[in-house]
Amino acid sequence: MAAVEEFRAKSQDELSESLVDLKKEQFNLRFQRATGQVENTSRIREVRRDIARIKTVLNERAKGA
Repeated sequence: MAAVEEFRAKSQDELSESLVDLKKEQFNLRFQRATGQVENTSRIREVRRDIARIKTVLNERAKGA
């Protein structure tokens, strides 16, 4: 799990790449949960929250905050 400061230190392109990677991981985790193969159920929550953190940082930058 990454802190918000780590996301704020990244560039726009790095954040976009991280967002894509996390969304892929989220999809895979949801698929594993549906088939009963997920091993670390807490990772689902961590990924979801990291996605929200990245979106928040991107939104702040878009608004110029």
